[in-house]
Amino acid sequence: MIDIHPTAHVSCLADIEDSIRGSRIALGAHSVIDSFVKVKPAGGRGDLIIGEHVVVNAGCVFYTGHGIRIGNHVAIAANCTFAPVNHAYRDKRQLIREQGFLPSRGGVVVEDDVWIGANCVLLDGAVLRRGCVVAAGSIVRGELAEYTVYAGQPLAPIGKRE
Repeated sequence: MIDIHPTAHVSCLADIEDSIRGSRIALGAHSVIDSFVKVKPAGGRGDLIIGEHVVVNAGCVFYTGHGIRIGNHVAIAANCTFAPVNHAYRDKRQLIREQGFLPSRGGVVVEDDVWIGANCVLLDGAVLRRGCVVAAGSIVRGELAEYTVYAGQPLAPIGKRE
């Protein structure tokens, strides 16, 4: 099920696949999905829920996997990948593509007022708390404390904006 708020804008060059497993894809009020963004319900039954006033720039890819929740007032720069799913691979007697997927680590959660720089990868279990800034090219697989600047490791907390 795809649910796009009437005030949201999705580029005609974006590719949002509807789920055959019943996952929900929702885009909140005043949010924007730019050209060449790909949404692929793959690897699980998780939903993709994008809040209000979110901007997703060109070339981003969202695999719904175990779920992605994005809060309000989030800026996502170009070419980011959200991958809340991992292939199983431990059985040497079986092809990886036939082993299914590993259990969920909680999907991907992005709270309000977050900025994700270009070419970032967010993996299953990534949690970006309110006010985080993730530097371009970062890979995130765990939890970042609120108002943290992250470039592969936390650099410094930033003061809460008033």
